Amino acid sequence: MSGYRALISARFRTLLQYRSAAIAGFTTQVFFGLIFVLIFEAFFESSSLPQPMSYPEVVTYIWLGQAFIMMLPWNVDRDLQALIRSGGVSYELLRPMDLYTAWFSRAVALRTAPVALRAFPLLLITALFFDLTAPESPAAAMAFVVTMIGAIILSCAITNFISISMMWTVSGDGIASFAPAIVMMFSGMIVPIPFFPDWIQTIIRILPFSGLVDTPYRLYLGHLPASDLGFLFAHQIIWSFAFILLGRWMLNRGLRRMTVQGG
Repeated sequence: MSGYRALISARFRTLLQYRSAAIAGFTTQVFFGLIFVLIFEAFFESSSLPQPMSYPEVVTYIWLGQAFIMMLPWNVDRDLQALIRSGGVSYELLRPMDLYTAWFSRAVALRTAPVALRAFPLLLITALFFDLTAPESPAAAMAFVVTMIGAIILSCAITNFISISMMWTVSGDGIASFAPAIVMMFSGMIVPIPFFPDWIQTIIRILPFSGLVDTPYRLYLGHLPASDLGFLFAHQIIWSFAFILLGRWMLNRGLRRMTVQGG
């Protein structure tokens, strides 16, 4: 395990070097967060009907989403994509490591390092100036932390699945372009899931993507009771294992048929 920890550490430190990108991303996330807040403010002011979430809850939900957006599997590891395209992935096979676990370790760094650079300052600024509220209760805060860990595991499993799928295509651009739309829509990142029609909410909650955004954020708000933590965390872990098993199967099958081009 020390080799994988070293891989996570090295990749994490490498990603921490992109400070200019983090500053640009921070500015962009504040800008888009304000746009979403204004859209929902107009929505609430124009409607007299009862809504599934209050306006302050939606505002906090939006800012949490902007703070942790880099944790979502909406992009791929560009270095790994370049290795697959160039044929340099063959060097990965020479490492004395399990290939799936090595790539999963890279995904852990990819999903945590950018968040480490951006989340804290964004949460601080939005708490001071843009109405981000504290967790509903200590139990809600604990449930949020636990399900955020589950969300990271699930996100890494999905990221690894996307990375492995690139071995089955010529360029990998197709799934890399298609995945963000699916993740953003069905995780609750664009519109909180309670605002979806009732008939589709059941389907969305069965799918894995709600475990990335909607589950931890609504636990934070107390909109989901902390007593549901066990069931909600199990949902995240079951889907994580499903993606891990499917990813391992695809990787093993792909390696048996792989033809390296380029180099």
